[in-house]
Amino acid sequence: MNSMLMSDVRHPLAPDWVQAIVREQYGLVASVELLPGERDSNYRLEVQSTGECLVLKVSHPAETPLIADFQTQALLHIARTAPDSIVPRVILTVQGEASALCETATGVKRVVRLFTYLSGKPLPGAARSTAQRIHLAQKLAQIDFALSTFWHPACSLELPWDLQRADSVRSLLVHVKDPARRAMAEEVLDYFELHTQPALAHLRKQPIHNDLNSHNVLVDEHDNDRISGILDFGDMVYAPLINDLAVACAYQLRESFDDPAIHPLAEIIPFVSSYHVALILTEAEVELLFSLILTRLTMIVAISGWRAELEPENADYLLRNNGLSWLRLAACTRLSYAEATVMLRQACSFD
Repeated sequence: MNSMLMSDVRHPLAPDWVQAIVREQYGLVASVELLPGERDSNYRLEVQSTGECLVLKVSHPAETPLIADFQTQALLHIARTAPDSIVPRVILTVQGEASALCETATGVKRVVRLFTYLSGKPLPGAARSTAQRIHLAQKLAQIDFALSTFWHPACSLELPWDLQRADSVRSLLVHVKDPARRAMAEEVLDYFELHTQPALAHLRKQPIHNDLNSHNVLVDEHDNDRISGILDFGDMVYAPLINDLAVACAYQLRESFDDPAIHPLAEIIPFVSSYHVALILTEAEVELLFSLILTRLTMIVAISGWRAELEPENADYLLRNNGLSWLRLAACTRLSYAEATVMLRQACSFD
């Protein structure tokens, strides 16, 4: 795991620098507004002449042009192979390039890219439904299928938030103050290291989105059951395909577990089933899914808690998934791996 990318804070830029870059590289005059983010500096632009909204992404200083290009080329590949996919489109510079390497006032070179602005309301502010989850699963499967034919030199790099290397977050659990919570997270990692991690080596791999959290999903403003956008390819990795489904499932679990009559996995069963219909999974992949979901939840609470201590001014954003992830982790760890796996196998019609 790239420790510099994970530990260094955001480096926002002066609005006048951003506006100058937009004029120079894209020939546009626009107002700028800093958006929330974990590492990159993202800006919402409003073009003066047309009122059109766009998104400018300025990469983290520690992110190399190779890593940034991995994400950019993936989006270009998806646009070519799945033209009806609901992902941002890359806007070329006046020189016809997909990105630009620009020097800041401090002499640091950072990769700049411009994307279309997708309309819709963020998933956390939308009512949930089974139809909505089914559509989201279908759209994730569409992206994963498109990426199955994509390759990039950065695929060989170790990158942040890589679930197959989740053991690397164990040292961060010292920042979890509650002994019971820390023990719960350690047990999840123990199981992952002993049973799941070795088995991942035998599964199909490809580039994956790797961060389908609710804040990266947009819902149609006029049809709550329809997904209108999937955002932020900044955590892309080359990894087992099943990891992408596991990451998504970690955020599709219930938000309340007060009703004992509703099974903790009830919401993700149609999600997994719909993904499987669109992109067939193997039995070996599904056997590991529950462990991978628990492991992703553990990564969320470990990394976000640690980073919030490093960057207290950005803590609200960094901890946006933390409390709910602990709740989900506690509910799911009360299930046996065997019970959960039977349900997931049945969702894929394996039993």
